[in-house]
Amino acid sequence: MKTYEVAVVGGGPAGYVAAIRAAKLGRTVVLIEARELGGTCLNRGCIPSKTLLRHAEVIENIEKAKSWGIETGPVTVSLSKMMQRKDEVIQKLRNGIAYLMKQGKIEVLNGYGEVQTQGIIKVDENGEQKTVKAEKIILATGSKPIVPPIPGLEKGHFHTSDTIFDITELPKTLVIVGGGIIGVEFACIFSALGVPVTIIEMSKQIVPSEDPQAAKVLAKSLKKKGITILTSTKVVEIKRTDNGQHVHVENQSAQLEVLNTDIILLSVGRSPNTSSFNLLGLEMAGSFVKVDEHMATSQSNIYAAGDLVGNWQLAHVASAEGLVAASNAAGQRETIDYHVVPRCVYTNPEIASVGMTEKEAEEKGISYKVVKVDHVGNGKALTLDETEGFTKLIADTKYGEILGVSMVGPHVTEMIAEPSAYMRLEGSVDELASMIHAHPTVSESLYEAAASWLGKGIHH
Repeated sequence: MKTYEVAVVGGGPAGYVAAIRAAKLGRTVVLIEARELGGTCLNRGCIPSKTLLRHAEVIENIEKAKSWGIETGPVTVSLSKMMQRKDEVIQKLRNGIAYLMKQGKIEVLNGYGEVQTQGIIKVDENGEQKTVKAEKIILATGSKPIVPPIPGLEKGHFHTSDTIFDITELPKTLVIVGGGIIGVEFACIFSALGVPVTIIEMSKQIVPSEDPQAAKVLAKSLKKKGITILTSTKVVEIKRTDNGQHVHVENQSAQLEVLNTDIILLSVGRSPNTSSFNLLGLEMAGSFVKVDEHMATSQSNIYAAGDLVGNWQLAHVASAEGLVAASNAAGQRETIDYHVVPRCVYTNPEIASVGMTEKEAEEKGISYKVVKVDHVGNGKALTLDETEGFTKLIADTKYGEILGVSMVGPHVTEMIAEPSAYMRLEGSVDELASMIHAHPTVSESLYEAAASWLGKGIHH
């Protein structure tokens, strides 16, 4: 039985990053991954969806270009070629992680790991049983899509974000149950490919975790694409038919409606994978593993990071948690800081936000002032023909400290790094307004919002 100083169970954004950090801190490391390196994000989530969203964006731009004087012939779509490119992107990044493992002298066991007591891990590597031992263990086993208990929902007759990328032909129609981030992104992909899409969301708005005004702009854009959005609506039953499936829904007024669809995509959230360490008896916080600010669990030699611990369930947060867990497992002393966490929705238009919303600032009793700058007057947004968005800045009235920023529009998922940096460094509105921004750029709207907040705006 081989012994290591650190064992990482799970090779996703939290796990492989943790393994590299521990190795760079001079520890002997083993990484155990049951499936492919990169986890859900790389193989069944962030990367494949963003690749297909890029395809969708190009298709939409070709159509939009007709009004710019750029004429093309009929656009044809090859799903197999699109999926092939998606697979090529995944494989390239997967190979990159494998190279990093080799470079860091990290042993990788490709098998299902079951954590025992006293630091022992049993690994089933394609039928071959191995046992390893570690002084410290980092759990990073990720999560899986939630399948709600809807009457009539039969296994094999619906898709989740784990299986939808395996389709070989486009559906005639698609119903997406859940209008959160994953749901709206898939809606954009399939709508651009010519599939009639309906989103069913129980909350009163799509992307319920985001600013209501941002959600409203996105909803308006999705409806223009022909996507049907049913909010404050729940699925009460599903019945199979010879021509597909009947989705029975009920709105807040108790009105019933039946939707006929070819395919159902479930997108109602994710639950943590805990089966590989059930024997440990760790203290839990609901369905998630309870950790402290050092990512330590209730057992001193066990750490946890990523979707297992709840919080944001975002890949970049998982990586940050993995780094903290690895540092502490290697004898350092680091704490996780969730104060500044950028959130991105990669639809068209994009949504990006960081920090507090107006509602959160109000609930905390903070005296704040908010300024919203519409992109309709932004030069770069006009040249892109994407003016439906805005930039909103929230800051406290006492010191002018930036509390939160919400943006809708082109490139905002890249732009969100700027206000995130200001907030991380406790920057003020005055400092943001004194920074020279390049022209023409959509990021000028950040400057304009800050200047307007101070009463010094030029165009607002």
